[in-house]
Amino acid sequence: MLDPSVLNAIGDLELVARVTVDGTVSGLHRSPFHGYSAEFSQYRHYRPGDDLKYVDWKLLARTDRIYTKQYRETTNVLAQIAVDASASMSYRGRAGVSKIDYARILAAALAHLIAGQGDAVGVVSYGEGLKGFVPSRAGRAHLRRVLLELHGLKAEGGTSTAAALKRATDLLKRRGLLIIVSDLYDEDGSVDEELRRAVRIGHDVALFQVVTREELDFPFSGDVQLEDLESHRTVVAGPASAVEYRLEFEAFLDRWRTRCASNGIDYTLVTTDTPLDGALRSYLLRRARGPAR
Repeated sequence: MLDPSVLNAIGDLELVARVTVDGTVSGLHRSPFHGYSAEFSQYRHYRPGDDLKYVDWKLLARTDRIYTKQYRETTNVLAQIAVDASASMSYRGRAGVSKIDYARILAAALAHLIAGQGDAVGVVSYGEGLKGFVPSRAGRAHLRRVLLELHGLKAEGGTSTAAALKRATDLLKRRGLLIIVSDLYDEDGSVDEELRRAVRIGHDVALFQVVTREELDFPFSGDVQLEDLESHRTVVAGPASAVEYRLEFEAFLDRWRTRCASNGIDYTLVTTDTPLDGALRSYLLRRARGPAR
């Protein structure tokens, strides 16, 4: 099992990514990413025998003429990984791994996997604004640039997720794969709109929500002082608050599950004590079976 605290202690992110991928993809007989990308090319008049799934029904309603969409297949995936590096990601539970440490390893493993099959991958890190950007390109030398960027991430400052997602989406110059790794505490309505926009454009969007076991279960007893790592506001919570907290947190997670399901976004919840192969494998198996929408 790929224990996050052990992997984080290794220090060599390239080695960690390789070990994680090797331990995760064994047994996957079909690549989870290859053959994904197809670009819209042009319209042409419908011909008898054409597949009806390519008919543009909205265009038919407007023009009373039947057109089908034609696509140009591309051989490589264009992927962008967006990592939340705001202060809330610095929280470290009893597992000994902070959310930013876990996000860094998870993103590195995904980048290694995508680059390893010859596809293009880049990374965006964000907080209140864009912190770092490495464009999506293929090749081992470029992968090292991506891993170096991830290695240097520090969780600090506030969060402006919508602006970062807009930028990450626009940086994908054609239809591609957008992977977001975050605790998703920024629930502003504009975040939802940017996610929907990415899907409308045609991007395949996957979202990994990273939380600690303590945030999920609230195992504290007695009075505890809680501090918001971004606003630094503090509150004192007593034993009676635990039940209310768990209900509120589950409702928070349900909102993200529902939001992603309604928008056709692949959603994965992971805790920082989850072995990395467990975090990745279910997602990769879903991709290997084919797109969800």
